[in-house]
Amino acid sequence: MSVVLTIRDVPEEVRDLLAQQARERGQSLQAYLLAVLNRQADFCRNRQLLAELSDELDGGSGGAGPTAPDAAELLARARAERDLPDDASSGRDVA
Repeated sequence: MSVVLTIRDVPEEVRDLLAQQARERGQSLQAYLLAVLNRQADFCRNRQLLAELSDELDGGSGGAGPTAPDAAELLARARAERDLPDDASSGRDVA
């Protein structure tokens, strides 16, 4: 599902620079901005995942203990659950 966003009061200079970047990539301004927003959202999800992994791995001790789960397994599980369709992932815990 997608939504419509409106951003008001964008300075002309900013719009012009973004439009120039879009043209250089052979994209519409809308396509370019959507790609920028998607990259930012991916960055935010990655940062959140790293924070969750850090909490799970160190348990507040400042480092992973001998019983800490394998980071590669946690990342793979979290990525797999993240990539499930919305209806398939409901009720599941995300690592």
